[in-house]
Amino acid sequence: MPTQLVKLNTTRATVSVSITDFLAVKPELAYDHLIDEASATYGVDAALIKAVMRTESAFNPVAQSPAGAQGLMQLMPDLALEMGVTDVFDPRQNIMAGAKYLRQLLDATSGSIPLTLASYNAGPGNVARYKGIPPFAETRNYVKKITALLAEDERHAATD
Repeated sequence: MPTQLVKLNTTRATVSVSITDFLAVKPELAYDHLIDEASATYGVDAALIKAVMRTESAFNPVAQSPAGAQGLMQLMPDLALEMGVTDVFDPRQNIMAGAKYLRQLLDATSGSIPLTLASYNAGPGNVARYKGIPPFAETRNYVKKITALLAEDERHAATD
């Protein structure tokens, strides 16, 4: 039997990536497009969403608290399920769910930012039980921190 020689095509595709192809974005700016989408979808001020996110996770999409809250907006597992989240660490899903929940809390508190923040942190049941911001140091500090961030954001917007 004669021997056949087969010539193989040895051309290989190559990909080249350089550091000039990489654009670093500060964490506090990385999710602005998603924050804007959530703000438009749920009618929640983008500055409020961003201030909650800064306080909850410092813009870390894989943040997990000892209490079990997860992701950028630190959603508890039951709340995430209730909001329709299938991947709590997906930034878009997490931000959209957090904004949707903020909208529900704003509606329940007649638009009160302090009561909305207290409800986000301590739960609406505690806000109802104490007929206002609960006497928990963590919750009171949380409300103060975020309202200060919102005031700072307003000052910057006024000078721009």
